Amino acid sequence: MRSRTTTWFECKIRYEKTMEDGLQKKVTELYTVDAFSFTEAEASVTEEMSAYISGEFEVTDIKKATYGEIFFSDAPSADRYYKVKLQFITIDEKTEKEKRSNVNYLVHSNSLPGAVKSIEEVMSGTMIDYVIVSVAETQIMDVFEHSSSVKKDEKQEFEEGAEEK
Repeated sequence: MRSRTTTWFECKIRYEKTMEDGLQKKVTELYTVDAFSFTEAEASVTEEMSAYISGEFEVTDIKKATYGEIFFSDAPSADRYYKVKLQFITIDEKTEKEKRSNVNYLVHSNSLPGAVKSIEEVMSGTMIDYVIVSVAETQIMDVFEHSSSVKKDEKQEFEEGAEEK
């Protein structure tokens, strides 16, 4: 299981989809993208979706995701995303009282029990006491990670500039 921590944005895309019966239907689908800003999120989701959608589409909503980390499954059957809310339990040394802090994760899995198993597998490697508060299937269709081609281009330009000196 691979994880990625970054700033995620949830983007809604509205377009005409050809259904299995051949009819056209307007649909709105939810996608998650890795971006630094709302502008970059819109550009990224537009670029990614233009490869999958023929015809016009519009980005109808963009909001910052409540999770900062996504756990990706390598299983080919994993086709859903689950929002998992954990409470980390710590003890305040001064007051000796229990303190709980909520953290949300997005887990890529094929089923709800699979998502629970994945989060337990990830958390078993930590010393943190936690409770799974909720696990809910999301409407997210796919997650698009930030392209590293920009970084490669910048690295190549830097190396070429260094050779010229």
